[in-house]
Amino acid sequence: MASNTRDSLQAHSSSLEWRDDIFRPDDFEDIDVYRSPGPDLQRESISAWRDAWLRLKSNRMAMFWLTILLIIVIMSIVGPLLTPYDYYTNDLMNTNKPPSAEHWFGTDDLGRDMFERVWMGATISLRVGLFAALIDLFIGVIYGGIMGYFGGRVDEIMNRAAEILYSIPHILIIILLVVIMTPSLFTIVLALGLTGWVNMAWIVRGQIMQLKNMDYVMASRSLGASSARIIFRHLIPNTLGPILVTLMLTVPSAIFAEAFLSFLGLGVQSPAASWGTMISDARSAMTVFPWRLFFPAAFISLTMLAFNLFGDGLRDAFDPKMRK
Repeated sequence: MASNTRDSLQAHSSSLEWRDDIFRPDDFEDIDVYRSPGPDLQRESISAWRDAWLRLKSNRMAMFWLTILLIIVIMSIVGPLLTPYDYYTNDLMNTNKPPSAEHWFGTDDLGRDMFERVWMGATISLRVGLFAALIDLFIGVIYGGIMGYFGGRVDEIMNRAAEILYSIPHILIIILLVVIMTPSLFTIVLALGLTGWVNMAWIVRGQIMQLKNMDYVMASRSLGASSARIIFRHLIPNTLGPILVTLMLTVPSAIFAEAFLSFLGLGVQSPAASWGTMISDARSAMTVFPWRLFFPAAFISLTMLAFNLFGDGLRDAFDPKMRK
């Protein structure tokens, strides 16, 4: 029995002998356990901005609403050029016409083409939103940056001033400005700009208060960098994510404020076309001629919804907790 087992082991070992016709020493490589992994095993280094863009691009809902916004912006530019009509000429022979091949959105009570007026209203609303956002960006970032960086007594005084200004209602400021000035687009932008920057200032203040004690800020300060250089060169660029999100959410608020004020007669005056004035003109006949109310109301709702939902996607893209 033992001899049979020994014979079988010898036969098995002889079958495992090296065979040059199958394996060669060059077919193998020594493994160095201390060798670092190759470049194919390392993750590609990407910047925070590119990482935010990749996450935003993967958010289908945000990209969908961004596309809607781009379409509205493009149509506000080229839409008035697609019809032979203008937004101010009265045509009393074609009053209150329903949508047709001649007038795509119908006409109003003075025979003016609604398609032309809707896209002219889009131009005014987007212009108000853009100017209000730029005022918020310019004043809010500077004011909030100074509050957050210096802190202490400076922060307390400036913060109290911002709270007092924020407590004043927009409508009161509008009424006071209308008494002094004539109702116009400039009056609306000026009124929105007087108090609209406070939210931006508070957000920038909070972000800078978190960043001003970081190592790179202390290193710049120790090297003799001025306060202005530290604020605008190091701190504010690192708060651009929250700034952009706040800026994106400021635009629909300004658009709604312009429409509301124009609806009350405190904004853009006829014959200028505004979504608010169009809704105000159509409310008395909305049960008889519903298209006059439907189109401006639908577009102002769609625009505000698109800005808000795209702003939500932008906020998620810049949120560090969402990074993988």
